[in-house]
Amino acid sequence: MPYWRETVFGRMGIEEQDGFLTRIWLPGRGEGEAQAPEPPVVREAFRQLESYFAGTLTTFDLPLKPKGTPFMLRVWDALCQVPYGATASYKDIAVAVDSPRACRAVGLANNRNPLPIVIPCHRIVGSNGSLVGYAGGLGMKERLLELERSQRDAHGR
Repeated sequence: MPYWRETVFGRMGIEEQDGFLTRIWLPGRGEGEAQAPEPPVVREAFRQLESYFAGTLTTFDLPLKPKGTPFMLRVWDALCQVPYGATASYKDIAVAVDSPRACRAVGLANNRNPLPIVIPCHRIVGSNGSLVGYAGGLGMKERLLELERSQRDAHGR
């Protein structure tokens, strides 16, 4: 059951199991009542998300336990290697997971990422650099990428 909070992007939910984050619900992707008390890992995840949204956090340090196939897990690990403020294409990720012809499968794994933002699927773009698909909508994807670019440029990262 997710724990819900209002963020600068809208109402978000976080689920955990045994001290590990298992799912993040982006605005508009689910609703529920706020619960209390939040487990420590959920409280810390919201704290880190708030810092990220404020531009003061570039790397998340949270215990994650996403559920997916072995291929999906490899893709999600590769997404975490895309640096803050940078983007990669579906093809780049396919090559990174030693499956250069699996661009569509990478897209499917990206779409099924249960921990968006923390596992940065928003950094993946089309081969021509265009913004394509995002569970939170292209507007949110664009805002996240702009936030990262502006902070990277401001701090020379």
